[in-house]
Amino acid sequence: MRLFHVSEDPNVEIFHPRLPRRDELDPNIGLVWSLTESALPNWLFPRDCPRVGYRICDSATPDDVTKFFTSGAHHVVTIENDWHERQLNATLYVYEFDLTNFYYDDIAGFYVSQKSETPIDMVIYTDLYTELFKRGAEVRIVDNLWSLRDAVFASSLTAWSFCKMLNAKPRR
Repeated sequence: MRLFHVSEDPNVEIFHPRLPRRDELDPNIGLVWSLTESALPNWLFPRDCPRVGYRICDSATPDDVTKFFTSGAHHVVTIENDWHERQLNATLYVYEFDLTNFYYDDIAGFYVSQKSETPIDMVIYTDLYTELFKRGAEVRIVDNLWSLRDAVFASSLTAWSFCKMLNAKPRR
């Protein structure tokens, strides 16, 4: 297994634990957050870009697979059309971590470390769509994310990510 952190900052030499902002996590325990390779497609977007990502998972019913995966891809990420140009022009820095101090936190839903972490590698991505396609992800572009978000949330899919939805266009 490999663990990563995606950033728009090209100069991170060390990641220090940050106190979480999520209510369900202990506000007194700082964490360094990381991603697995299978989750990486959900994060290959500008930081503030609202997006709905989901993957085929064991819990998915055949009906939901047919409904949500129309192209044969096993991972789909959808963004709003207002973000397409920013996605085309973004550069991201993908930092890789040593696994030693990381553990999976069921509440956070991520691998985390309570210690400062020095990256062991960093790769620059300038063509984010190509990087997504290399990972077998389908990218969809829509006018508004909310109906898709609600449908995925109500489905049998459990491997989903709703990122930066506060930046999405208002519900219709």
